[in-house]
Amino acid sequence: QVQLVESGGGLVQAGGSLRLSCVASGSIFRINVMGWYRQAPGKQRELVARITWGGITSFADSVKGRFTISRDNAKNTMYLQMNSLKSEDTAIYYCLLSQMGSDYWGPGTQVTVPS
Repeated sequence: QVQLVESGGGLVQAGGSLRLSCVASGSIFRINVMGWYRQAPGKQRELVARITWGGITSFADSVKGRFTISRDNAKNTMYLQMNSLKSEDTAIYYCLLSQMGSDYWGPGTQVTVPS
């Protein structure tokens, strides 16, 4: 089993920054992909960014140039640096780890950017 815990969410003014962290524990295999998803009220959960074990990254168009994803494999931790935040970034942010055909989710952390 795998457990994921996100942290770092909060309330920030437009134009500000936040750094989210996701710590994974349990049976972590070396070959995995981790990612950040978000879900705003009344909307479907969407991919924000993802990163492979080797560090290959991809981003949603809406966050390109503003968000950076990284990971520390030795600490089983993934980060999302969010800059130039906008009101439309308001959502619950979830951490995902995919390995061996299974997906594991964290409980989420709220990010609020008032308009």
